[in-house]
Amino acid sequence: MILTTTNSIDGKQVTNYLGIIVGTTYTTNYGTKGMSFKDMFNSQKYYKNYESGLNEAKENAFEKLKAQALEKQANAIIGVSIDIEMMSTTGVTMISVVGTAVRVQ
Repeated sequence: MILTTTNSIDGKQVTNYLGIIVGTTYTTNYGTKGMSFKDMFNSQKYYKNYESGLNEAKENAFEKLKAQALEKQANAIIGVSIDIEMMSTTGVTMISVVGTAVRVQ
């Protein structure tokens, strides 16, 4: 499946626009997941662990996006954008990936 942030794909012609699709994931505590109490105070380990957790969640959101595209029988997704929102009152991070499912030739 082709994914692109642009609204067209070089060398391909969009034949059908199948609709807007969204993949969303919610994450919590990725900074401390699987860490010892001592490691939580090591900022380098904390941020590395947090980054790893966010990347995992982002990939999960992309997988959901691709699954929706396949349900619509799309072979590409154009105009892909990603939004990461931290909800400060709950500590939850929301990652959403949005795009347009299309068929290309």
